[in-house]
Parts: sequence; C-alpha cells; structure tokens
Amino acid sequence: MDYVTVRELRDKSGEVWQRVESGEEFVVTRNGLPCALLLHAEPAEVEDLLRAHRAARLGAVVKRLQQQVRERGSEQLTEEDIQAEIDAVRRERAASLQEVSG
Repeated sequence: MDYVTVRELRDKSGEVWQRVESGEEFVVTRNGLPCALLLHAEPAEVEDLLRAHRAARLGAVVKRLQQQVRERGSEQLTEEDIQAEIDAVRRERAASLQEVSG
C-alpha cells in the first residue's frame, strides 16, 4: 500500500487512478494524516466491500470498548449496578431539563 497526498492526487490523478485500476491501493493523506483509502472495486463487488469495511470498523470499535471496560474494571458490574447507573443518569438528565424549562 502506498501513500498519496491530497495535492498529489489532484496533480497526478490520471497516474494514481491508473495504478488503482491495476490493483494498487493508496492511503490518501491530508496534512500528514490518513483521511481516505483508494482501492479498486468491480461494480459487482462494491456493496460487499463496503459491508466488509463497515464490519471491520465495528469490530475495532467493539475491541476499543472492551479494552476500556477492562481498564476501568467495569466487567465486574452486575446487572443491578448497571441499572443503578442508568437510573442515576436519567435522574440527572430529568433534573437538568427541569432547570432549563423553569
């Protein structure tokens, strides 16, 4: 996988698109940070590729959340503890709404 800046993509778009069509993949960067991926897709496989990409992103989010839970020790919470937390947040939210509405 190669990297291409937004400027390079604009200035050398023909070359980049030819390389993508031949199967190469690119990470597009803006201000030195990755912002997009370019990869070749046949029309018939676009939906499958998008579905796989979304599943991978969801998997990464779940992993991050699981890690946060482990770091906080939250995996030891009981259902009652969780419900108590939910109830407390709801009470706080209702109280703040009452303050705003007067």
